[in-house]
Amino acid sequence: MSQEHEQNLLPSVTETDNGEMPETDNGGKLLRIIASVMGASGVSMGAFGAHALKDFLDQKGTTAMWQTATIYQLFHAAAILSMAAALSSSASKAIASNHRLAGKLMGVGNLLFSGSIYFLALDVGPKMIWGPITPIGGLLMIGGWILVGFA
Repeated sequence: MSQEHEQNLLPSVTETDNGEMPETDNGGKLLRIIASVMGASGVSMGAFGAHALKDFLDQKGTTAMWQTATIYQLFHAAAILSMAAALSSSASKAIASNHRLAGKLMGVGNLLFSGSIYFLALDVGPKMIWGPITPIGGLLMIGGWILVGFA
């Protein structure tokens, strides 16, 4: 294949007036930010639970709850990051729209799901509020996965 033909296959990208590359990822940047915050805080919460809170969580009997929240948080951070990557390469507006919404649902769902479990594990705040929030977050995450299936 000739070099001229190869150059025609690559998308043409030009810098904006301020020297930055134009935003062409269909909302992938927001999902990358959500995924990175979830990933970093998930690792932090896992380490915090395994070290600084170990005795407290063991005493309360909530170590497994903490681990569940951490696992779901990290797993969904990776899923959202993969959707951000898919948005960057998707030519279909319908697929991009599904991935964008799915990532947001998973992000908000995980905030509610894992966040409420962290509070429940620490015995902080009213259980009557945190308890019902957990399955709402879970339903939002499930909704995100269903949307990915329809993409």
